[in-house]
Amino acid sequence: MKESIRLGAAFAGVVVGAGFASGQEILQFFTSFGLWGVAGGIAAMAVFAFIGMNLASIGSSLKSKSHKEIIYKICGKPIGMFVDAVITFFLFGVAVIMYAGAGSLFEEQFGIPAVVGSLFMVVATMVTVLLNVQKIITVIGAVTPFLVAMIILLAGYSVMTADISGAEIARLAQEQDAAAPHWLLSAFLYVSFNIACSASMLAVMGGTVKDRKTAALGGAIGGGLLGVLILLVNVAMLTKLDAVGGAAMPTLALAAEISPILANIMAVVLLCMIYNTAVGMLYSFTARVSEAGTKRFKALVVLFGIGGFALSFVGFVSLVGTLYPITGYLGLVLIAAVVIYWVRKVALGARVGSETVS
Repeated sequence: MKESIRLGAAFAGVVVGAGFASGQEILQFFTSFGLWGVAGGIAAMAVFAFIGMNLASIGSSLKSKSHKEIIYKICGKPIGMFVDAVITFFLFGVAVIMYAGAGSLFEEQFGIPAVVGSLFMVVATMVTVLLNVQKIITVIGAVTPFLVAMIILLAGYSVMTADISGAEIARLAQEQDAAAPHWLLSAFLYVSFNIACSASMLAVMGGTVKDRKTAALGGAIGGGLLGVLILLVNVAMLTKLDAVGGAAMPTLALAAEISPILANIMAVVLLCMIYNTAVGMLYSFTARVSEAGTKRFKALVVLFGIGGFALSFVGFVSLVGTLYPITGYLGLVLIAAVVIYWVRKVALGARVGSETVS
């Protein structure tokens, strides 16, 4: 059970990066639909848990060192080549978003130029990725409980001090930029782009777990935790939409409403979560194009880190609003492949069972 919880916390830690922890992703994919966004959060929780469970289980079975083995296993070679290329490309894209998010946070909260924040995050992630994968999993999972505690605090404060009507929530929600035209599609897109981006690291993490059932439970725990966090952040922002709707980092703005000290603590937690995702993305991307631990791998870590730093100047909010929905549509292919693989496995198990009985 301990191993499953460790894996689940690390899975959630990879997904919960700049956009999620800051509230910007939740604002665009859930809060913008008003109360329907709550239903979207519940749907996202179920899909996260199901996909996480299956990907971690397959990763354990194959002892995966990158996402390639899993993708080709569930998609076959023709579609697998396409999905592999898409995931690899967007792993780097999400790392760039994390660097941009760190820059935005440094500038918005501490008044430090964004370039300094981005550079700090690039150096921190490059140094960490040069460690072995077990240490990376431990580092990523260790920070997640602090974010959970902060989000529970913010959600509780928001609900207890809410002074906004349902009609006002609906009006303000419509003014936000929505990631998709419908709340259910938006929820699926949110899961699919996160799965597309985290599948690689989840495959690697699952590959480190010897027992397949332990890995599957870890994936399910991580997916369930993500769903709970989505609901908490969404409720917090819905009840304070008049105050945080226009902020680049809504959860940070909410923390600032309570106390400047809490805002600084939240900023540090956000940096840690940005760091988590950046580490996961940079490691997964580099491990896909070069064997981890080799001299070539280490050289590419530095090269990709520098390249990501240069691209981070596009801007955090613009990158979230543009890259994530596109990744989401493409990630639906991966989700469909996982579902089909699971159905076939269940059907095969039922057939073998009936033949045994006969």
